[in-house]
Amino acid sequence: MTTNAVKIGMVRGVSYIILISGSIFMILPFIWMVSTSFKTFAEALAMPPVWIPERLMWHNFVDGWVMAPFARFFINSVVIAVATAGGGVILSVLAAYAFAKMNFFGKNVVFMMLIGTMMIPGMVLLVPNFLTIIKLGWIDTYQALIIPWLASVFVIFLLRQFFMSIPNELWDSAQIDGCGRFQFLWRFIVPLSKPALFTAFLLRFIGSWNAFLWVLIMTNREEMRTVPVGLALFAQEAGIEYQLMMAMSTLAIIPILLLFLACQRQFIEGMARTGIK
Repeated sequence: MTTNAVKIGMVRGVSYIILISGSIFMILPFIWMVSTSFKTFAEALAMPPVWIPERLMWHNFVDGWVMAPFARFFINSVVIAVATAGGGVILSVLAAYAFAKMNFFGKNVVFMMLIGTMMIPGMVLLVPNFLTIIKLGWIDTYQALIIPWLASVFVIFLLRQFFMSIPNELWDSAQIDGCGRFQFLWRFIVPLSKPALFTAFLLRFIGSWNAFLWVLIMTNREEMRTVPVGLALFAQEAGIEYQLMMAMSTLAIIPILLLFLACQRQFIEGMARTGIK
């Protein structure tokens, strides 16, 4: 072997060690959460920590489930996350298509102003949005938890970059066949952009599923709260019952995990192709 080959092999070996170590460091909290969800109360508090419980305590999931209305929390989270992600993607597709494939006065200026809004901290808008929701009478309603989050500047930017990679010659050919703007969007752009659309939907779903502060402020009734807020309240009620808290936390990540596994190929392809022209 040449000296260069040895150096390349050493660099790769060090890189693999760093990446594997980082992966283990990142996944350890999840392993601990799942492991604790099957422990007894004594094992959850044991020092030194017990990583593998002696017996799997499946009833922790049942006990935690009945201590709070988690069925309602999960229903609310699914409804809000699906509506926010689906509606947000539809609105973002229309906006992204306009910015990517249509020419109108001030397009670039409007787009830059839109991107500029991403620099505004969310906390700054919290009070004005809260006052608006109160005036509309939307406290403790699905409207307050869905409508303000339908528009996403990041998703518009993501889809715009993907749409720009689609050749403009397709539009020229479609016009010859008498295709209009909406027909072109529906028959050509959307089918060609499935990876980006899956990526946008997944990101919006995860963001909505994990939303905490807005839901906490906008809801007063227990039956309108979502899983993250329900877990926070459950932690106060369960006290030091860590095994029950971890069991409910494990259930909370299952929908996101299943969705990611189902859309993994499209997600990776969408992230890889976005921005390539």
